[in-house]
Order: sequence, then structure tokens, then C-alpha cells
Amino acid sequence: MSAREWIGKDFYRELGVSSDATADEIKKAYRKLAKENHPDANAGNAQAEQKFKAVSEAYGVLSDASKRKEYDEARRLFGGGGGFNFPGSGSGGGGSFDMGDIFGQAGAGQQGGFGGLGDILGGIFGRGRASAGATANRPQRGADVETDVRIDFTEAVKGATLPLRLSSPATCATCSGNGARPGTSPRTCPTCSGSGLVSRSQGAFAFSEPCRDCRGRGTIIDDPCPECGGEGISTRTRTLTVRIPPGVDDDQRIRLAGQGEPGRGGAQAGDLYVRVHVAPHALFGRKGLDLTITVPVDFTELTLGTTITVPTLEAKVSLKVPPGTASGRVLRVRGKGIAKRDGAQGDLLVTLQAAIPAKLDDKARDALQAYAEAMAGHDPRPEITELLQGR
Repeated sequence: MSAREWIGKDFYRELGVSSDATADEIKKAYRKLAKENHPDANAGNAQAEQKFKAVSEAYGVLSDASKRKEYDEARRLFGGGGGFNFPGSGSGGGGSFDMGDIFGQAGAGQQGGFGGLGDILGGIFGRGRASAGATANRPQRGADVETDVRIDFTEAVKGATLPLRLSSPATCATCSGNGARPGTSPRTCPTCSGSGLVSRSQGAFAFSEPCRDCRGRGTIIDDPCPECGGEGISTRTRTLTVRIPPGVDDDQRIRLAGQGEPGRGGAQAGDLYVRVHVAPHALFGRKGLDLTITVPVDFTELTLGTTITVPTLEAKVSLKVPPGTASGRVLRVRGKGIAKRDGAQGDLLVTLQAAIPAKLDDKARDALQAYAEAMAGHDPRPEITELLQGR
């Protein structure tokens, strides 16, 4: 979509955000509206489908920093849908001042003159009437699309291949994207001769504004496609296969090139970004490529030392606990963490935690009492004792 086609469209209003909204606020608003109006949740609801298309189009522009900047500049210069209000032109905002008509050719004969300004503005207005049609109808890359998948912890560690069902805007299969009913074709707009603009002169100035007959597109569709209503894009449900690489992180995005919204005028499609949400595991945690697990052990096992059996995601390992090990100590098992395709390999980090029984029978209580008496001369906290005695 070109800057001219943005004239008269308020993408911020479509998403219900202010013009100074942050990228996160825009994304949050889009996700909410896309979920509410998704065709899968509103079967047969044409109004919801149109709203879904509108918010998708708005997000496609506002989520792209360069497109958003160009859109904001167009809104500022055109006053949000009217013409470019040039002081002293007498247009009162009703027409648009074509800077390309004045500066577009100046650079050919003046070095360091107004040609530079024409180049700067050319991205929005085009470089003069001669190229106006090409600018208005130039190919436009399709918007990027984002969706979410949820996988379990083991799939995130080992990788997985998942089917992904999407309902998203795509090139209309009935009209092949030209917007006309099969057997017919769009015709060049006779009003603007395909340029998408109509011009008029006032003294030394030339004024241009989007053609009202073709809405700035340069073509007119007399018999619109029944499926897409002349837009050339319809909502289509498709199934893709997504490969989740081993070691993917929670909230990580995976890019599928060319699987986003279709481009216009033969341009390439946008990309599909799959955001991965990983469900937590009942026993294991994760720190980078390392797996973590907390293993309860008895006080006697920590004091006297022992060998414990610890689970991994695939099997089990035996782990030696040295005598006199403190509760909270972390033991490392090499090579039992997350393995990535590039050869990187993490470890299993085992945290030993002293297990304190909630109740004791008489025999155990007597044994502990005898132990306490035997250790009566031992101070487990000498630093604290020393500090207290000095006060």
C-alpha cells in the first residue's frame, strides 16, 4: 500500500490507540482485536471479517517502524485525509500541493538547489506528474503476520514439528488478486489516466489530489470479484508445518519467510512470525542451555555422604554427594542439559535441599535428642555468636 492509499485511513483509530502509542501498546491492541474478530470465532459474520482485515492492515503499517514513519508524515502533510495545506495557496486545505511539480526537475539543472528536497519528499508524493502513476501503483511488499503456538517443556528442549492452522488475509484465489470477477479485468481510470491523481493549475502552482473515481488506485473495477469484493485479498484458512528448533526459549519468535500477507502488484509476500510459549515442567527448570532440578535429601545424607539417583529428560544418572555437603549446594552433571543444532551443549544443575520431616516418632526423636547432646559443644554459627557477645 502506497502513501496515497493511506490518505483518509486512520489506522490508529482502527486499533483504538493514540498516535503516540508505543510498539507494545499497538501490538497488544492488535492481538485483542484480531482475537475478537478472527474468522474462526465469527463464522459467517461479514462485519467481523471486515474488521479483522482492517486491524490486520493497520497493524501491518504501524508495526513496521519505517512504514509508520511514512504514514505519520503523510497524515501530517495531508492533514489526516484532505490535501496538503500550503500557506498562501488559497486552497484552504481542499487540494494538495504537489512539491514534485516544483522541485522534482530542479536537480537536473541546479547543483545543491531544490533537487535534494524533491528527493526527500519523493518517497511520499512521487517525483513529479510524469512518475505519479508509477508511484501510486508501484508493487508493495505484503505485511508481516504474527501468531502464537504453545508447546510443552520437552518439545522446547528437543525440538518439534507442529502443524499450524492459520486464518489470515491472502491473495484471492477466485480473481488471482486483481479484484475483478473472473472473465473480466480492471480498466484504466479515464479520469486520471491510471495515475491515481488529478491535477489542476493555479497561477504558478500545480495542485494534485487523489482521484475520487478510482480512490487513487488508477484502475476501476466494474464487476468486482464476489469473494473479495474487489480488494484482491480474502481471508483464507491454511495449514503450515512449523519446525521448532531444539532449545527454543519461551516467548521466542520463529520467522517463516514469505508466509505473511500477500504483496500487491506482484511484490513479495510478508513474513510470518511464530511466537513460541513454553509450558513449565513439573520438575525441571532452565537457565540458558542448562537444565535445573531441586532434589530433596535427608540431613544424614548431607552429613555422611551418599549416592543419589537423579532423573534427566531422557534417562537417569547417579550422583555422588560428598560428606559434609551443605543444603543448597549445586552439583553439575556435564552434558545432560540442552543440545542445540550448532553443537552447543548445556549441563544439568542439581540443587540439594535438606528435607525436614514434619513429624517424628519417639525413636527418631530420641535419636535426634542424643545427637543434639553429643553436639552440645559445637556452634553452627560462630560469627553471629561472636557479634552478639560483643554487644
